[in-house]
Amino acid sequence: MSGERQGDPMIRAVAALDDELRAGMYAFIRAARRPVTRDEAAAAAGISRKLAAFHLDKLVDTGLLRAHFAPAGGIRRVGRTPKVYEPVERDIRVSIPARRYEVLADILLDAVLTEQDQEDAREAAVRVAGQRGEQLGALERERARPGRLGAERALTLAEAVLARQGFEPARETPTCVRLRNCPFHPLTARSPELVCGLAHAFLAGFLTGLQARNLTAVLAPRPGECCVELRPSDARRTPFS
Repeated sequence: MSGERQGDPMIRAVAALDDELRAGMYAFIRAARRPVTRDEAAAAAGISRKLAAFHLDKLVDTGLLRAHFAPAGGIRRVGRTPKVYEPVERDIRVSIPARRYEVLADILLDAVLTEQDQEDAREAAVRVAGQRGEQLGALERERARPGRLGAERALTLAEAVLARQGFEPARETPTCVRLRNCPFHPLTARSPELVCGLAHAFLAGFLTGLQARNLTAVLAPRPGECCVELRPSDARRTPFS
């Protein structure tokens, strides 16, 4: 039995990331959004190239990373082509990347139980998603007591909360936070308009609860990422454009 558990990819992934250095390098490579060399990973972790190679190859062995040889930054130079690493885009049910199916299930269940006469099922789900997001934002505002929020301060608060929710926020510009991970993936592939609509309603509700009045949640889908980004209210995009 113990041999079977050790061979389970979920168990092996958890064990691999139990090491702080290894977990930090994995997070760095995920955030880079491009293939990363051993030298880059070593510099980010503050360790030797040899030790970085050991940890990176462990992550490859467990299926969290894949490795291949490619020119660094896509630029071909004289000499040996370096080995680069990038995340494997598949779900491993240890929340890597984070998945929050229980949140989606709770929204859908509450929508069924509270559906109103003038609503259809989709409208009820969007309403509940907005309410749940608003509750989350209000809780954070009560905890942080930030006072009146400017756009950049509101985005900083939002980043911290949404990181804990598994959205992997990234500040693309001082006034734009892109959400790199969809906690409801791969369910999004089955009904993108429904699931992206719920994510959008949740995040819009979150901004309302946070009282970030100068921010808006904008539908701006990209492959492999959450469909929403947070921007100033005067910088809207057309949904699914």
